Amino acid sequence: MTIEWRYSSEQDHGVLSVAGFLGADAVARFTGAVGWVLARGAGPVVLDCTELRGWSADGQSAITLAAQRLADQGRALELAAIPADGSLVPDGDGPPLTVHCDLPTALAAQAARSAPADGRPDQQDRQWRTDGWPT
Repeated sequence: MTIEWRYSSEQDHGVLSVAGFLGADAVARFTGAVGWVLARGAGPVVLDCTELRGWSADGQSAITLAAQRLADQGRALELAAIPADGSLVPDGDGPPLTVHCDLPTALAAQAARSAPADGRPDQQDRQWRTDGWPT
């Protein structure tokens, strides 16, 4: 089983949403999604785990590596709505991971950090997703 993903790029941040189970067989697809994010977005990235049923140790490592790849480009990874067991335990060698209780909280934090100076809404966002993304 693999994951499905959707990426939304906004003016000052992006949201990578994943659905399914992030296990060893899904790591390559997740890594590819992170590559997509690196090529098409800017600013911090919120990893939305609302539709993620869980992750294995390999999946956790993939998230830690994603945080490092983003940090290498001067971008941060923040997590939202992690699976109930909250078992993500970074090894301490990578960049810090901010964890938000849910996606609305993560987006509010992004909005507070990047509100446009003129008070107008950000530019229209752009989205990409896998064909199997749940509707």
